[in-house]
Amino acid sequence: MATSGTTAFNPSIDEIIEEAYERTNVRGTRTGYQLRSARRSLNILLSEWGNRGVNLWKVKLASIPLVEGQAEYNYTADTTNFPTDISDILEIYVRNNTTATAPVDTALDKISRSTYSALPNKLAKGTPSQYYIQRQAYVRNAAGTVTASPNLFLYTTPSSSFSGASYLVNFYYMGKLEDVGAYTNTSDTVFRFYPALVSGLAYYLSMKYSPEQTPNLKLIYEDEMLRAMAADGEQTSTYITPQTFYGDGV
Repeated sequence: MATSGTTAFNPSIDEIIEEAYERTNVRGTRTGYQLRSARRSLNILLSEWGNRGVNLWKVKLASIPLVEGQAEYNYTADTTNFPTDISDILEIYVRNNTTATAPVDTALDKISRSTYSALPNKLAKGTPSQYYIQRQAYVRNAAGTVTASPNLFLYTTPSSSFSGASYLVNFYYMGKLEDVGAYTNTSDTVFRFYPALVSGLAYYLSMKYSPEQTPNLKLIYEDEMLRAMAADGEQTSTYITPQTFYGDGV
C-alpha cells in the first residue's frame, strides 16, 4: 500500500477557521464578518496560551552586553540585542567570555519587587548575582510601535572588571506567539498543537454562534491542550533513591 511519503501538513489560517466552524455546525459560505470574527478569536486564543506555561518551541536565548554601572536593561537601552517579543523570562545567567573557548557562566537568583526595592544602593558595582523582572513595561521601537517588553534589573551592577563586549547577561525567554495575519498564512505553532488550536477556536466560536455546544467543545479543547502540553514538556531523567532507616525506623 502506497503512502504519501510527506510529513509537511501545516494548515493555513483559512483551513483552521473552516475546520473550527464545521465543528460548531456553522456551515455554508462564510461572511466577511464571520471570517474577521474567527481571526480575532484566534488571536485572543493564542494570547491565552501565553498564560498556560512554557511552550518549548518558543523558548529563545538572548545575549546582552553588560555595561558598567547599569542596573536596568531593556529594549530602549539596547535596541540591537534586547528582544521585543518577550512573553516571560525563564532563566538568567551572566557569562565571562574573556576566554572564548572556556566561557564561565554564573546563574543569577531571582528576587521580588519588594526585595529589590529594599536594597539600599541599587547602583553598587560588582559581579551581578541577583535580578528583578518588571514584566509589563511599555516601549516604543524604531518604527514608533508601542509594545509590552519587560525591564531587567541586575544587582549588583557590573563593575569595570565585569563589563564590556566579553561580559554578557544571557537569558532564556518564552517568545510571544505571532499574530494570525493573512488568511493564507500558517499558524506560529508546531504540529502537536494543531488539534488544540482547532478545538480551541471551535470552543471560542461556539460561544458566539452555538452556545449549546460550548460545554462539550470546551471539554474537547482542554483535553487536546493537556495532551499537547504534556508532549511539549521537557523529558528529563528520573532518579529514585531508596530511603534508609536506622535504629528504631527514624
